[in-house]
Parts: sequence; structure tokens; C-alpha cells
Amino acid sequence: MKRRQFLGAVGAGATLVSAPRLLLALDKDNAYRQNIGIQLYTLRNEINEDVRATVKAVADAGYKQVEPYGFPNAAPMIEAARDFGLAINSSHFNSDSIVNNDAGDDEYFETVLEKASDVGLKHLVIPYLPDQFRTSLDDYKRVCQNCNQAAEKAKSAGIQLSYHNHAFEFEPREGGMSGYDVMIDEFSPDMKFEVDVFWVVVGGKNPVELIGKLGNRVSQLHLKDLDASVEVPNYGGIPKEAFKEIGNGVINIEAIIEAAGKAGVAHCHVEQDQSPNPLASIKQSMKSLKQM
Repeated sequence: MKRRQFLGAVGAGATLVSAPRLLLALDKDNAYRQNIGIQLYTLRNEINEDVRATVKAVADAGYKQVEPYGFPNAAPMIEAARDFGLAINSSHFNSDSIVNNDAGDDEYFETVLEKASDVGLKHLVIPYLPDQFRTSLDDYKRVCQNCNQAAEKAKSAGIQLSYHNHAFEFEPREGGMSGYDVMIDEFSPDMKFEVDVFWVVVGGKNPVELIGKLGNRVSQLHLKDLDASVEVPNYGGIPKEAFKEIGNGVINIEAIIEAAGKAGVAHCHVEQDQSPNPLASIKQSMKSLKQM
């Protein structure tokens, strides 16, 4: 489907914007604005060079919480976030022991849960599903079974387990069904979704409609914007230039945040996978979110 066909399919007024508009959903008492987070993967190169200076820049830019990556190997990010007054409610983590159908490494995940509890995390997120675990819909079903078992253990520890999407989950497979359809059908009530709205659009779907369909099964959101030149759906690679700061692309973040409020989403995190200047990008996204 070409981009202009996609625009007609999802409705420009529902998810995409044809002209600049104010983010009225983010008024001064909006919970997401007051507690807006950032997925620190956005700043991975800067963090590798100087984690404390980078996390300080995040706080100075006005973000209120951070979502680290690579947990449990995220101690420097967590320590710096605490030092600069940033909340840490969620983290992406090394989830190979869950999605790997043959691993069965319960001891590792129990250690992850213990460490997550020690630092006060309330959410752990599976960040990615490697190719070998999604060659068929049956693969997705096996992954869902493993996730459900892990989610039950996480719940017992007071932690919500969720799955973070990309675009490939939305590719139609046998009978027109997608991997994400399988997840919707197979995930237990204990297993939730961290919806990345950028990848939902790249996958040819409407984030507002998806959030509305999933309702309270959505635990958190990743907010980012998409360049107008990108043709969707696209289940493979996209250029680095496709990733834009909030307000500099075609995704209507206001409508998405309104949907998040209706669904009872816990947290929203800005993320930009690629940028020539990530620190400038996160400042620009924050500026857009504050415009009234």
C-alpha cells in the first residue's frame, strides 16, 4: 500500500496530521505530560560515552522518568537517574530466556525479577523478538505460551510483563493472520502490550484504533514520529531518516495520548531510534509536547 492510500485507509483525522496542530491532550494537568518519560536507547551512544552527563541532559530537557534498556545490566543508568531526580518505573530487559522456546532458564528470569524488585521497577518489557522465533504463526504461539508463564511469575513479584512491538508483527501470514493477531488472541490477562506507535503505523495499522481495541491490555506507550516520505506498510528495513522528532512527522500524537488516557495506560515514553543528534532531538520532542 502506498503512503497516500494508507492515509485514506486510516483517516488523516484519526492518527495522522495534514497540518501542524496543538497537542491539546497535553494540558498542564495531563498525567502523561507531568510524568513524560524517555526510552534511553535513544541516547545509547551518548550513554556509552558519559552516562551521567547524558542522564543529566535528559533531566534538564524536562523529562520526568527514564526507561532503561539491557536490564539487569543497567546499573549506571539507574544510578544516574536517581541522582538527577528521574523516576524509573520500567525497563527493557534481556528476555532471551523467555522467548527462546528451548531455553527454559527459569532461574535467570527469577534473578531478573529479584533485581527488578530491588530497584523498584513495576514494569519489565520484552524489547524484541529475534527472527528465529517468528518464522510462522506457530512460532508466535509458542512465544506467547512462554510469555504467559513468565508474566504469571512477574505478577507474583508485583511486576507487569509486557511486549514491545516493531512492524514485522503486523505482516499478514497464513490466512491473513499476523503475529500480533496471535499475541492478541493468545496473551493471558497477565501479559500486556507496550505499544510503539511509530512501528504500528509503519506496520500499516492505526495506533488509535489499536489502543482502543486493546484497552487496558496496553501498559505503556512509546511515542515517536514518522517522516512523511515513508511508504507504509513496510515490514522490513526503513531508512534512518524515517525517525522524526514528535511534531516533525505525520503521526497525530495528541489523538494517541487521548486514546492512552481512555485505555488507562500507565506511562508514555518518547523514543527516537535514529537521529544525527539525539540530544537535540529529545529537546525538540519535548518542545513539541509542551506547545499549547
